[in-house]
Amino acid sequence: MATAACKGRVRQAAVIVARACHTAALKTQYDAVVIGGGHNGLVAAAYLQKGGVNTAVLERRHVLGGAAVSEEIIPGFHFSRASYLLSLLRPHIYRDLELKKHGLKVYMRNPYSFTPMLEEGVGGHPPRSLLLGSDLEKNMLEIGKFSENDAKAYPAFQTHLEKLASAIHPLLDAPPVDIPGVTQGPLRRRMAALKSIRPLIKCGLKLGKNIPDFYELITAPILKILNRWFESEPLRATLATDAVIGAMTSPSNPGSGYVLLHHVMGEVEKEKGAWGYVEGGMGGVSQSIANSARAHGAAIFTEHEVEQVLIGPDGSAKGVVLKDGSEVHSKVVLSNATAYTTFKRLSPEGSLPPEFAKAVSQIDYTSPVTKINVAVNRLPNFLAAPNTADGKPGPHHQCSIHLNCESVEVLEAAYRDAKLGHPSTRPMLEMCIPSVLDPTLAPPGCHVISVFTQFTPYWLEGGRPWTEEDREKFTNSVFDWIESYAPGFKSSIVGKEVLAPPDLERIFGLTGGNIFHGAMSLDQLYLARPLPAFSDYRSPIKGLYLCGSGCHPGGGVMGSSGWNAAMTVLADLRRR
Repeated sequence: MATAACKGRVRQAAVIVARACHTAALKTQYDAVVIGGGHNGLVAAAYLQKGGVNTAVLERRHVLGGAAVSEEIIPGFHFSRASYLLSLLRPHIYRDLELKKHGLKVYMRNPYSFTPMLEEGVGGHPPRSLLLGSDLEKNMLEIGKFSENDAKAYPAFQTHLEKLASAIHPLLDAPPVDIPGVTQGPLRRRMAALKSIRPLIKCGLKLGKNIPDFYELITAPILKILNRWFESEPLRATLATDAVIGAMTSPSNPGSGYVLLHHVMGEVEKEKGAWGYVEGGMGGVSQSIANSARAHGAAIFTEHEVEQVLIGPDGSAKGVVLKDGSEVHSKVVLSNATAYTTFKRLSPEGSLPPEFAKAVSQIDYTSPVTKINVAVNRLPNFLAAPNTADGKPGPHHQCSIHLNCESVEVLEAAYRDAKLGHPSTRPMLEMCIPSVLDPTLAPPGCHVISVFTQFTPYWLEGGRPWTEEDREKFTNSVFDWIESYAPGFKSSIVGKEVLAPPDLERIFGLTGGNIFHGAMSLDQLYLARPLPAFSDYRSPIKGLYLCGSGCHPGGGVMGSSGWNAAMTVLADLRRR
């Protein structure tokens, strides 16, 4: 049965890949060329084409999506190979591009968070666990197993976070303040640039008396905030994982609170704070955006790797040179690659001011992430929530499953290991089993599991690169920890893929393996993303723009960088 299913799925995958390649031949002239078919590049292309700008997308890999991609890496099993959950897709993009019409289907998760304890059960009962979802009363009952005080405090904490998160929404859907425009040039230009301040004013007015709270949240260690609200370790540790996810930082480090807001300001199909699984994997969202872009006339090509940006005699971008030597000319070029890749690899030597090139080299791309994709022939059976006799999934199986989260100190110790150049001996683990809700991902009775692990450095102790032995050793450690929570897990494994930071860089173009296209630290946000004075999606090369997650508002906020970049390009083209 598995073999037949595999053959059918391979054929289906081939059809999807074939559709990803535009049927028309690549032309030598477009109005705009987008380098990279990740979700932001596709969003930018769709809006440019809607705006009447003839646009081509050139993707180097055989599939679209960048990190938001679905691939059958183990026969019969389809994985969200890198990015694995959908939430922060901006509502206006969802509506404007009619993504539901173009094939996007999302399975909503409720409950959404499960933290089992590694402890002995008392009085014949299983170990405790913490299960959180959208039902506030149930959440309070779950938290009450660890602390009645925390159960009472939790509703106010959620309301507080939601208030802060809702206030910064205007900043996500607009470029940062145009500082040069406001402070330099003719009065007419300066008056026009004042419009860029409106989102910041809206944000401030909405925050009101909560401005000091917001400032503290984004600058203080998240542990300081959590300690003020809660006393139970499992709750604090579970919430802390949302603050440090994807970041080489610990809950006790200043500035670790901002990403926590992402987990309450997300929205899926009008449900705020919701996170869901995309049918067919995360490639489904990229494919729906591509379908929308094509419907408006955009040309999208896979297996077309850009070698260099073409620079004209006047120093402006005039198109791109492909790896095969062919040229595609355009009025503007948008890069969905990281700033480092765009300016250090794709821009011709000498085309950038030396001080700018030096600043690009200093952008922080540190990554703590190793992603492990696992195919299993049965559901994990957690000691804290034993499977039923019929083997059907329980509510907890659809959640983000947090392991090694008994206390914040466990997370701190994992971080300290990585800072010394060692993969964590007791890593922070987030497991997701999307096939529990989406039957298209695995053969009947089987499942795909995403294991998002921290902390693993890009370079190991002594500055040495990862070896296959290092990958295997770390993976075995991860599986041993999962086994301790869910005995029998290791014997259920059918196959696996291990993606250490260098692998994430090599396969997906994520510089340093950083999933956000650059650290989401305070010195690399808003006006300083990717660099101070270059946060408006433009670059020192006229006609060359950035549209990826390395721009404001940054990684995790799906589609906003592409949308903001497209609006900037459209405005510039109108002024020509």
